Amino acid sequence: MGDFQYDNGEGTFSVSYRKARSHNMPVSHFHSTYEIFCLMSGKREFFIKDRTLVIHEGDIVIIPPNILHRTTNTETPEHERLIVNIHEKHMAAGSYMDVLHPLFEKEYLIVKCTLQDRLAMETMLQTMITEMSEKKPGFELYALTLALQMLMICCRHVKSSRVETFESPSPMHERISEVVRYMNSHYMNELSLHLLAEKFYVSPYYLSRFFKEATGFTFVEYLNSVRIKEAKKLLEQSSMKVNLIAKRVGFGSVTHFGRVFKSVTGYVPLHYRKGK
Repeated sequence: MGDFQYDNGEGTFSVSYRKARSHNMPVSHFHSTYEIFCLMSGKREFFIKDRTLVIHEGDIVIIPPNILHRTTNTETPEHERLIVNIHEKHMAAGSYMDVLHPLFEKEYLIVKCTLQDRLAMETMLQTMITEMSEKKPGFELYALTLALQMLMICCRHVKSSRVETFESPSPMHERISEVVRYMNSHYMNELSLHLLAEKFYVSPYYLSRFFKEATGFTFVEYLNSVRIKEAKKLLEQSSMKVNLIAKRVGFGSVTHFGRVFKSVTGYVPLHYRKGK
């Protein structure tokens, strides 16, 4: 089965399948949909919000809208994965809301299914891959219903299981998590690699090198992504002028803000104001 990428053109439903020897997400990553990341084989490091976690074959990661995340290689980079992005409006039917409640109260879910659920999931994943590849009449609706079933199984599992704790891969990763949490809280202030290196008592070289290793982002990529994520939220949810938003999220120049915004999202800032 070959790799494929499908998008419905409305930004509300997409499916991506990939079997690769190695892959690192090339750009900053956050979006307006829920993401279901299904690792069908292999092992990956996953940076989500402020933590780096290791996920294994059969694990499913569910990430809500506008949560920064990135997946990177482990010591065994070969892997197979299927990613579904689905907008909340597809989950808005009243009959779904109770069972899907864990999605709306947690920052992210990492689901390690029972053997029975994993077999059911594997069948649904293979069916979805076939549907998206063959594109028979109604394939998108078929795939969408499979995605909802997957979400229900995951949420049932979360409700019936104790919450698993995930340790950082190393003390270095935990140290970088402290830096990331500080950046998430102080993104609107003047921040630099040297300033944070001094604050956390490490060398700028150490911080630069291990920040990239732990998160998959360079320091500047991550800082820009956090700022643009917050700017996007303000554009969608307020009537604040663009130049004031740029200043609010930490940019000294509205021109620089516009350039960075487009490089991160693919759109100019007013695209999201018009969308509102």
